[in-house]
Amino acid sequence: MTASIKLTDVSKRFRINLGSSFLARLVLDRLKSRGPRTRDHWALKNIDLEIGAGESVGIIGTNGSGKTTLLSLIAGTMYPTSGRVEVSGRVGSLLELGAGFHPDLTGIENIYLNASLLGLSRAEVEERLDSIIAFADIGEYIDAPLNTYSSGMYARLGFAVVAHIDPEILLIDEVFAVGDASFTEKSERAIRRFIDRGCTFLLVSHGVGQVQRMCQKAAWIDQGRLVAYGPSEEVCTRYITALRSGAPAPT
Repeated sequence: MTASIKLTDVSKRFRINLGSSFLARLVLDRLKSRGPRTRDHWALKNIDLEIGAGESVGIIGTNGSGKTTLLSLIAGTMYPTSGRVEVSGRVGSLLELGAGFHPDLTGIENIYLNASLLGLSRAEVEERLDSIIAFADIGEYIDAPLNTYSSGMYARLGFAVVAHIDPEILLIDEVFAVGDASFTEKSERAIRRFIDRGCTFLLVSHGVGQVQRMCQKAAWIDQGRLVAYGPSEEVCTRYITALRSGAPAPT
């Protein structure tokens, strides 16, 4: 199977300024600290990963392990510090609530805005507008500004747009966590349709059961390193066993 996503020796570093605020600088000065004012945080370290076209992969790991950073590199919203990221195909991503939206615009106005950022023409948006509105199912709030929305309504609108852009690669990051059961079920059905027609799907989730249910494979990330990659049932079982035992992830 041809790889639609390939990461070769990918690392991502963030430089954290320890004295960026006035208060922090004041405290450091008072303590006469001669230590470094910045430190490096490696969110990802030497990741090698190939995902074939049409595969569904869940990204699992504890908070701060590097899962969202990995998805952001694939989406192209971040760039690696070193290594190479290759992505082949039209990408639809929902990485954070409100991304690509403007809080002062209405739901309908934001549909046009977000869909255009994802590559749809105005004519294409108008052709799919009724279906997007029906999928979002937020009632009269579709004509209200987004600054009146709950997090669940943000998720509904964002996913409704992504579900109508016909992506070849779909990236989802923990969106289901803010939705109700009905939204989750509807979203999973939509994702199943994408997968059935050959869309490559990546899901970041703390719901191991959801990963096992929706994804053929799983990638376990721990402290920025790829610990395991393979059949989702197998990798998720290893991950749960490690969590329950309190043992460190294998290197």
